[in-house]
Amino acid sequence: MRHWNCLIVCLSLLPAVSAAADAKVDYDKEVAPLLRKYCAGCHNDSDREGEFSLESFAALQQGIKEKPALLPGDPAGSRMWRLISGVDEPVMPPEGEAKPTEAERELVRLWIEQGAKGPAGVEPDRLTLRVPHIESRTKLSPVTALDFSPDGKLLAVARYGRIDLLAAGPGAPQDWKLVRTLGELPGKVESVEFCLNGTQILNASGVAGSGGIATLWNVADGVRVRDFKGHRDLVFDATLSPDGKTVATCSYDKEIMLWNAENGEQIRTLSGHNGAVYDIAFSPDGKVLASASADDTCKLWRVRDGERLDTLGQPQKEQYAIRFSPDGKAVLAAGADNRLRIWELKFGDQPGINPLTVARFAHEAPIATFCFSKDGSRLITAAEDRTIKIWETKNYTELKLLENQPDVVDAVIADPSGERAVIGRLNGSLELLPLPAVKPPAPTAPSEPEAAVAVEMAAPPMTDAKETEPNDQPAQAQKIAVPIRIKGAIDSPAAGSDLDCYRFTAKAGETWVIEINAARSKSDLDSFIEILNTEGKPVERVLLQAVRDSYFTFRGKNSIQADDFRVFNWEEMDVNQFLYCNGEVVKLWRMPRGPDSGFDVFPGSGGRWNYFDTSGLTHAMGEPCYVVEQHPPGTELIPNGLPVFPLYYENDDAARREAGKDSKLFFTAQADGDYVLRIRDVRGGEGAQFAYTATIRTAAPDFTVSLANRKPQINLGNRCEVKFNATRIDQFDGQLMIDAANLPPGMTINTPLTIAPEQIEAFGVLSLSADAADPTPEQLKAIKLTATGKVAGRQVTHDIPAWEEIKVIRMPALELVIRAAAKGAQPLPNDGTSPLEFVIHPGETIMLEVVAERNGFKELIAFGTADCGRNLPHGVYVDNIGLNGLLLPADKSVREFFVTASPWTPEQTRMFHLQSNDKNGPASAPVILHVKPAEKPVASTNAATQ
Repeated sequence: MRHWNCLIVCLSLLPAVSAAADAKVDYDKEVAPLLRKYCAGCHNDSDREGEFSLESFAALQQGIKEKPALLPGDPAGSRMWRLISGVDEPVMPPEGEAKPTEAERELVRLWIEQGAKGPAGVEPDRLTLRVPHIESRTKLSPVTALDFSPDGKLLAVARYGRIDLLAAGPGAPQDWKLVRTLGELPGKVESVEFCLNGTQILNASGVAGSGGIATLWNVADGVRVRDFKGHRDLVFDATLSPDGKTVATCSYDKEIMLWNAENGEQIRTLSGHNGAVYDIAFSPDGKVLASASADDTCKLWRVRDGERLDTLGQPQKEQYAIRFSPDGKAVLAAGADNRLRIWELKFGDQPGINPLTVARFAHEAPIATFCFSKDGSRLITAAEDRTIKIWETKNYTELKLLENQPDVVDAVIADPSGERAVIGRLNGSLELLPLPAVKPPAPTAPSEPEAAVAVEMAAPPMTDAKETEPNDQPAQAQKIAVPIRIKGAIDSPAAGSDLDCYRFTAKAGETWVIEINAARSKSDLDSFIEILNTEGKPVERVLLQAVRDSYFTFRGKNSIQADDFRVFNWEEMDVNQFLYCNGEVVKLWRMPRGPDSGFDVFPGSGGRWNYFDTSGLTHAMGEPCYVVEQHPPGTELIPNGLPVFPLYYENDDAARREAGKDSKLFFTAQADGDYVLRIRDVRGGEGAQFAYTATIRTAAPDFTVSLANRKPQINLGNRCEVKFNATRIDQFDGQLMIDAANLPPGMTINTPLTIAPEQIEAFGVLSLSADAADPTPEQLKAIKLTATGKVAGRQVTHDIPAWEEIKVIRMPALELVIRAAAKGAQPLPNDGTSPLEFVIHPGETIMLEVVAERNGFKELIAFGTADCGRNLPHGVYVDNIGLNGLLLPADKSVREFFVTASPWTPEQTRMFHLQSNDKNGPASAPVILHVKPAEKPVASTNAATQ
């Protein structure tokens, strides 16, 4: 009923016509345009609202549900007229839509009365525009697409209604000789490409709202070889498969169509996008087709059967362009969200989740198009902000920025030589661009410059001194010789807040540790320290360039917590990246477990660490934050539309929380000369009670390791978890190895254990045999636990205080075992007495199985949430567990679980286990996990535990 109403309304919208009763109403010129304008939006061959279409006269004659829409010669009996005129309900068009005028309704009535005659002869092609021709005031002919022939001798330039073939040569492209024009194309030519070794050209075009077409041409004579028609709206792209057998087209009608290139017959339609499909691309092997859409996604399709392989859902707005990298290992897309994204094509033509590897904020406006150089070493992007950028493709960093283009660049193509590219603008102009060579990557500032001594530090013995006034200004700075310990106070009889300045000499590369002892000694001083040059200007430490913008969601953060950093667009961030938050810099430690959780930041527990001696701050919900990359001071950065943050040598509270509210700063001199240390109260306070001790000394990196629980409980014949905590001193971040010796008979621990670089804990498993006796105090005292690390190039070993008491429980208890799942990863062969060994590749997920021998334990077994994979390497985690974590229901004794390795995880071997979260819950027997590159074979280590 509703479609009839729409039809009636549409007919009533016909242009007002003052025609005599005997004047013949022309369907083609008077009725059809109105049906398209007012009715075909709902009642067309594609949507068929109300199961009715009036897209063509033939469709109109079909009526609805085998009933006629009109009775020729009888308006009063025609359903169509009765709905338009309001005689029947519901009146069409529906409420809220434009209504036809009386004259328009009369025109429809008269047409029906005259017999509702259709078009004379063949109905006009839907690609023919039936609108008045209005001459344009300007002679601009925008360039909409470009392509070079494989030999580089011809350039195809797509414009409105035609394709110009230019003979490439020296000089500006505007002056290149016109060889041939391929014309008589409907509307804007959206794409053009040379194919079949340059002998033919394929293009896409059409008329918005009416239909689209792809056309194949001979290059040699300009003969039109074949048309590919079927889309119901403008065709945005047409491309030929590498084997030359299949043409793919995409359209505003949301569809992708595959065609037989030899006979033009349609093979299949790929449906699934919820918006216009703007671009498509075949993989170099022709097995996969990628599509970019207005529905904010990209999709991968298998060509041979049309199966959708993956939906790349990270984009935030429409995607306008998509390409495969020349080696076929990655997919790139860009569009209205101003970002360039790269996904690893991990699964080829098989279904799977292809990981996002790079996301760059590339331009300050939507990216219109991009292309690779022939060798794939450079990428050229063009955006609606009238900028062009050239990128190297190893790390996708900018090589060159071209600003202030005369108009938007809508087309770009690199020539086969790889040395230049041609751009086409909407003002119709062409320009030749030389492509810059790929330079070696610029040096980056080390993330922990404080941890390494840059030069040999043969410092004299520590001396003591007292502050002397006046020293408020750098020019008045008290001269000192380092190393030194100074007693002073932020207290001055002069008006205003007191500042204390000290001048010292340092050589380039020397690292000095400057620390304040005030709050720890009950002083009222909340110190703030900074390093100035002799002119009183702050010394720049590092330059941070934002590469991704975000903001805090859900809730804010206090100045200490290290967990649940919920930020917008977290899917495009990764572990080990720096996050800049209003002057504070943290480092991402663990990924969220989903949209209802957040990042953990280093060190993963306790108070969060800050980097570059920034200090912890409170952050509000909605506050901006940025993923940043570091560069040495003075680096000339190519603007990317995001902020750049210079950081200086200054500190409020010690970056790793070891000094409370007192300040601690690691200063590395950039050149030989004098520098000024300035001390003040961060609140501007002063007084005799604002006393401090300032120490300037050489760095003394070191570590200590301790047991988290020195009085564990363990069931006879079972296992319990042991945890080792590392305290890193003066930002020593090297690897630590933990060993055990002299354990009592029947007791073992799976050493050596590793505390990885920058990490502060390791987990092991203490096992007790079924026939073991209770350990005696003498046996416990004989246990030797040690931690070893390399500090400043030398091996350093420290003892770890061992257990004070180990309580043995002699009763049946829950036992846990990790084993291979039937359809999961299989262990490496070993002698049967060693722990099981599994291999995982970076970027891979493997399936294992945990088995519980309950021994009367009837409750739910909880293994933890994000931390349930105990002692897994940094970057490897138990996956797919949700917010409740890894659980084994009370009525189950076996469950599968998944372990995922992040793509960047370094090669290593670790032992890991699962731990029941119940009080004194047992640990599983450890298994060995080898993280290895996919191409490397792995042999069993056949390692035995002590």
